[in-house]
Amino acid sequence: MAIGMKGDFSDFDDVPYHRYLGLTLVEHKTDYARLRMNVGETTPKGIDGSVNGGALASMIDMAVLPAVFTGMAEGTLPGGTADLQVTYLRQAKGAWLEAEAVVLKRGRNLCTVEVSVCNDAGVLCSKGRVLYALRAGAASAGATN
Repeated sequence: MAIGMKGDFSDFDDVPYHRYLGLTLVEHKTDYARLRMNVGETTPKGIDGSVNGGALASMIDMAVLPAVFTGMAEGTLPGGTADLQVTYLRQAKGAWLEAEAVVLKRGRNLCTVEVSVCNDAGVLCSKGRVLYALRAGAASAGATN
């Protein structure tokens, strides 16, 4: 995936891992993104046919990217997920799930992002908290703030 540093995520849905999980990017703007997971045959399943917790964690992690990248300052580069916490509130079942990611704090080196995962009935199934690392690019490496 050619990550859309300027907010272009036109190929997000075509990434093989995203297709496998049934992920599509529904909406994104500065500090916000919404993904949908269409539950299908390839969706990893958990207890009683619910979506597997690892798939939910992946969805949470993937929802963070467009929320963070659309608001990155010029000269800032992605550093990757530094911490990922997930609270599973109830089994995630339905034809689809949606993850809504909101940047709570954008720091110089870390972004704190909260992600809510709801099922197709609007019931909250999981909450995630992600710390996403940022690093200075070549243009801003010598800059002082």
